[in-house]
Amino acid sequence: MLHTNLKHIETEEEYTKALSENKNFMICCGRMGPMCIPVYASMIELENEFPEVVFYDMDFDIPTAMVIRSLPECMGFMGLPFTVYYKDGKVIEATSSIQSKEQISEILKKQF
Repeated sequence: MLHTNLKHIETEEEYTKALSENKNFMICCGRMGPMCIPVYASMIELENEFPEVVFYDMDFDIPTAMVIRSLPECMGFMGLPFTVYYKDGKVIEATSSIQSKEQISEILKKQF
């Protein structure tokens, strides 16, 4: 499990539940590395600004992460983390690598 203050998804059942129970959510699939930690920190800060979005993390190295890594929107990604935005159970945007709080905020404003 990642050591963040975000909600964690560790199983495929939890992932499926998140898809079905949350109209808007984003998930950051990564490690506790230098490209991922700033994204988690930004997500934690943005939770209060976007109460209509639920924020999750997922460890990139667990078997369940295949649900993210195998998404068509993520197939060409080369850098961690993989960040995926969902609306009504469908992927509406996906990004990879480090992003600033401002970049994440712009996506959230545009999509939600």
